[in-house]
Amino acid sequence: MHRVPCAGLVTLVLLAGCGRKADIVIQGGPVWTGLSMGRGQPGAVAIADGRILAVGDSAAIARYVGSRTEVLHAAGGLVMPGFADGHTHFIDGGFQLASVNLRDAASPQEFVRRLKEYAAHLKPGQWITGGDWDHTLWRGAPLPHHEWIDSVTLNNPVFVNRLDGHEALANAAAMRAAKITKATQAPVGGEIPRDARGEPIGIFKDRAMDLIWHAAPDPAPEQRDSALARALAHAASLGVTATGHMSASFGDLASYRRLERANRQTVRVSLYLPLSDWKAVAESAATNPGDDWVRIGGVKGYMDGSAGSRTAFFFDPFSDSAGYRGLMQQPEADMRTWVGGADSAGLQIAVHAIGDRANAIILAIYDSVASAHGARDRRFRVEHAQHLRPEDIPRFGAQRVVASMQPYHALDDGRWVEKRIGPVRIKTTYAFRTLLDTEAPLAFGSDWTVAPLDPMLGVYAAVTRRTLDDRNPGGWVPEQKITVGEALRAYTSGDAWATFNEQKWGTLAPGRFADVVVLDRDPFSVPPESLGTVKPRYTIVGGKVVYRKRS
Repeated sequence: MHRVPCAGLVTLVLLAGCGRKADIVIQGGPVWTGLSMGRGQPGAVAIADGRILAVGDSAAIARYVGSRTEVLHAAGGLVMPGFADGHTHFIDGGFQLASVNLRDAASPQEFVRRLKEYAAHLKPGQWITGGDWDHTLWRGAPLPHHEWIDSVTLNNPVFVNRLDGHEALANAAAMRAAKITKATQAPVGGEIPRDARGEPIGIFKDRAMDLIWHAAPDPAPEQRDSALARALAHAASLGVTATGHMSASFGDLASYRRLERANRQTVRVSLYLPLSDWKAVAESAATNPGDDWVRIGGVKGYMDGSAGSRTAFFFDPFSDSAGYRGLMQQPEADMRTWVGGADSAGLQIAVHAIGDRANAIILAIYDSVASAHGARDRRFRVEHAQHLRPEDIPRFGAQRVVASMQPYHALDDGRWVEKRIGPVRIKTTYAFRTLLDTEAPLAFGSDWTVAPLDPMLGVYAAVTRRTLDDRNPGGWVPEQKITVGEALRAYTSGDAWATFNEQKWGTLAPGRFADVVVLDRDPFSVPPESLGTVKPRYTIVGGKVVYRKRS
């Protein structure tokens, strides 16, 4: 974690200009500034002109209350920096909010029923995407086949993804549109499972998914803008005031800029565009890098797939798939070339790595590129950093590589991943504690829509590690638990540091942007098992209240 000196509330009171009045004052709850990992202290916060004016005890802040000041009452809830989500697919999340929900379909029959009902309300030819199905919920965990849904989606191409986003099911209509046949070969970095006759079953994994996506129509600008607007409202309701939008497109960037021009942008976003397009990204960043609301953060690439789709890349084989070690999405030589080129262009680089071999390779690439190009403040990122060899964990701290992690995944994967990789490798899976103890910069997020956007569910996951099946009440791999303060830091100042924004937001201090969340309870005071039920009372971004909890 990026270290910030501790400071008491009283030292943060802005004494200059005592006659100045605040636009907003928040009082009546403990204030957690994010400058230490201890619990919040009694106090209040004053906001003016979109920035933090003062933080201190209630008597000191009272001088900033004027006739036009809005006074918000925390009612005992924690006042803290707005949550950042370091890794989302934000606009995809907005589309999913209006699409078919397959995440909790508990059987193949329910999966088919929901698709049938959703398709019945669509126009012929309209594609069905999203879904976020989870076949591990089904007895025997069978992968879905296109025959299951062909008869109920005759008029609509379907390409619905597994919740991890690394495999998806196409129906016959979608495969016809993409000209998929028995002779179609999977590209490097992808797989196409087949039946006993050699016919595709409809599942496309990782790079093979592009075969279908190339046939699907791009959303119209107004559709993308509507999805973004839904995502922004959802984020505000959860206290999310900043995000790293991973695997973004230039179309996504244009959508954010349209909403910003319309004064509708309520989340600060750093977009990470495709690593393979680093030259175009560098050119765009040079001419229009963006501002404090919408900016090009850097580039994002992929080393491997996911454990859930059996495409994560490991040194040793999967325990339940003899001899199979997963796959690399891109040749290592290409990754070295792209990372080197992007670094030479001054771009920040984020790379997805799940399996221990994928993580080891990208850490080695980062080290060699940094050595070749000379010292500078790069803040390389590894997205997910899920399965790590013990010897690779200290490299994050030593190389100042951001471990960009999503704690909710541990609650999900912990139900089944030991069957995939065995009892030894899970000891350093989602190794939050060990990473912090070795001084790794830790930044938390959700990977929404892979997991829920709600940051407090992530805090709950990091603190308790209780899996979704509730078979680990004491925590799955409990030695990797962290504290409430450490989890909140990873969701605030940790993400700020990971995006070069630590001087602008992520802590409550005079001069910082007034991005604040007021929770309905104090996470430091509730039982750990109740952390996931704590919700925002108010969300403030840039000094404006963008969400108020209904009484």
